[in-house]
Amino acid sequence: MGLVIDLDTCVGCHACAVSCKEWNAGGFAAPLTDEQPYGKDPTGVWFNRVHSYEVAATEPGSCGSAAPLPAMTLHFPRSCLHCEEPACVTVCPTGASFKRAEDGIVLVDEDKCIGCKLCSWACPYGAREYSPVEGVMKKCTLCIDRIYNENLEEAERQPACVQACPTRARHFGDLGDPESKVSKLVAERGGLDLLPQLGYQPVNKYLPPRPRRAGEAQPAAPQAPAETLDTAALSPLLRWVDRVLSR
Repeated sequence: MGLVIDLDTCVGCHACAVSCKEWNAGGFAAPLTDEQPYGKDPTGVWFNRVHSYEVAATEPGSCGSAAPLPAMTLHFPRSCLHCEEPACVTVCPTGASFKRAEDGIVLVDEDKCIGCKLCSWACPYGAREYSPVEGVMKKCTLCIDRIYNENLEEAERQPACVQACPTRARHFGDLGDPESKVSKLVAERGGLDLLPQLGYQPVNKYLPPRPRRAGEAQPAAPQAPAETLDTAALSPLLRWVDRVLSR
C-alpha cells in the first residue's frame, strides 16, 4: 500500500500536513507534540512536510518530462515512502522499526524504540521524526487506524492527507497490484521513484509535472501621452494644493 503524489497539481497549500497532524495527534501514533510553537526555536513532530522550490527552465528529459518545462514553482510534499528495502529497518538495533508483510507499511513499535536516532540518520528521505518529549522516533503510518477502520464509510478509509487534498494531488492504493488505479496512474504518467539509485525501492511514487508552454513575450503597451495641467483653470484652493505638492 502506498501513495502517488502528483507534482503537477500540488499547490503547496499544506492541507495534507495539517490534516495529518490533526488525525495522528489522537490516533495510532499519538501524541504528535509541539514545543514552543510560537517561540524562537519551535520544534514538533510532523509526518507530512511540504517544500516549495523555484525551478529553472529545463530541457527535454529533465524531471522525467519528454518536453521542455518553463521556469516554475514546484511544491514537493515529503513523508515516509514505505520502501521495499527500508534502511531504517535494517539499522534499528531493537527491532522497533519494521515492515509489515501483509501490506508493506513501515511502522515503529514505540515500546521497543530507545530513541537512538539511527533510523533517522539512515533514512535518505528525511522521513523520520524524533519526539523529544517521549524520547522515541515517529513516522507516517499511512493512517492504519483509518484505512482499516470498518466504522468509517468506505470512501473515508483513506489516509487523512489524501482525504483532505483539495486538488486531488494525492492518491492511495495497492501499488503491488498492476491493475489497481494507482498503478495504472503511475504507468500512464511515468511515475518516478525518489532517488532510485540508492536501491531502497520506495513504494510511494511521484508524478512529474506535465509539459507546459513558456509564456510568449507580450509587446509593451503604448505609452499614454503626458497630460498637461492648466493651473489657471483651477480654483484658488486647488492652485494652492498644486503649489504645495510641486515643491
